[in-house]
Amino acid sequence: MTDAVLFHEAEGLVTLTLNRPEARNAVNTALAEALADGCARAVAAGARLVVVRAAGAVFCAGADLKERQGMGDDAVRARRLKAFRAYNALQALPMPSIAVVEGPAIGSGVEIASACDIILATPAASFRTPEALWGTVGATQRLPRIIGKRLAKDMMFTGRTLSATEAVDAGLVSRMAEPAVLEEVLGGMAAAILKAPPAAMALAKRCIDEGVERDPRGALATELMAIEESLAAAEWRTRMAGFGGSGA
Repeated sequence: MTDAVLFHEAEGLVTLTLNRPEARNAVNTALAEALADGCARAVAAGARLVVVRAAGAVFCAGADLKERQGMGDDAVRARRLKAFRAYNALQALPMPSIAVVEGPAIGSGVEIASACDIILATPAASFRTPEALWGTVGATQRLPRIIGKRLAKDMMFTGRTLSATEAVDAGLVSRMAEPAVLEEVLGGMAAAILKAPPAAMALAKRCIDEGVERDPRGALATELMAIEESLAAAEWRTRMAGFGGSGA
């Protein structure tokens, strides 16, 4: 059986490729488990950047409804918890992550992309969260924190699809690139991240992720703690020695 998620590592860059193109990369048990395991492997390998992309024309069509047919409530619950574990593993990665979305992302696909730090999309990308229209619940937590609850509710209640351009305007997609230059843009982003100090990347990511969930005083405390860790490591002195100008 083909691996549901392909794992590739080279020089600090780990690429996780959703690999069920025949099922439009729908999330089934195997894919959920493989995605979580891929994240664990990336951490164990000391990766400095994780890129998530997909085989085929669809990034992810959501949950695999065919797998659910005939499942009892306990089995459905267990499958969904495995998917949540995968999304959480992506979001909890200590290093930066980039989702490359070149086609539709629906339901679980939006969850996977939203769990990454940055979304790079082509004009063919789109985003939709129709779970409530299908009689279920999902994708209600990460998306509102990124695009706001009004737009998230519009998508959830009406089935509205965000185009790549609308997703950029809403702050969901960080960058959009034409297919002809996608790899060049991704390569430039990866080069900048891989060249930076891994510890500083991890601290900055932690400060942002934890800070937005806290009040201003708590957020500042998070950054001050990170500054103390940075000072203790002293790597910044070596880095700053190469710069002649002033810094933060």
